[in-house]
Amino acid sequence: MSVYQIEKGAGCQPAYRQISEKLTKEVQSLYQPGDLLPPENALASLFGVNRHTLRKAVDELVIDGLVQRQHGKGIYVLDTAIKYSIGSRTRFTEALEAQGYSTESQVLDKKVISARGKVAKRLGIAEGEQVIYIESLRKVEGRPFCLISHYLPLAICPELIENYDSGSLHKFLEKSCAINLTRQESLVSTTLPDADEGKKLQMPLRIPILKVKSINIDTKTQIPVEYAVTRFRGDSAELSFKP
Repeated sequence: MSVYQIEKGAGCQPAYRQISEKLTKEVQSLYQPGDLLPPENALASLFGVNRHTLRKAVDELVIDGLVQRQHGKGIYVLDTAIKYSIGSRTRFTEALEAQGYSTESQVLDKKVISARGKVAKRLGIAEGEQVIYIESLRKVEGRPFCLISHYLPLAICPELIENYDSGSLHKFLEKSCAINLTRQESLVSTTLPDADEGKKLQMPLRIPILKVKSINIDTKTQIPVEYAVTRFRGDSAELSFKP
């Protein structure tokens, strides 16, 4: 990062504003999401200002969503957040391609397992009943956006295990099993990614993820068909909930 001279005198912008504008340009042109900026004391020296003025300048970047402070770590650069609306019939591909983004869905794992604990409870089935587990990675503009664990009762659509390999899961259910899904509930929380999630989402483990637990039901029978746990990159997604 370059050394900058702050303009002083009548008619000049406040020092913190000059610094925030220069930092914004450098962040946008020289840094990648997840990169750390120099420590605040080093930045203050570069600009020839006190720590208070420098912090006020960085606050401007925080408000604009360009960077985030993490206690004990420093200031790291955020990715440009993509707005993703979650409604009763939201579909990943349609929602994002409508905004002009290219999308990709990749199945990472697919198998039959026995339902246990929360999975059985949220699907309304007995412990030990067979369910299809699918783990999929969704990308936007070629970059990982979210990781999803899907759980569906095997008896509802056994064709999934053999014939579903990519694309929209909900479209497959509609075409192959005559099942139309609607969202019944979504619970949102934040946490840090574990090593596996960080690797698949290609993100630093210090950046939070947004975890959304959803229950999707058949519009005809009102029976739960899918329990999904979605982990969004917290620096890439801005969630909007619509009825």
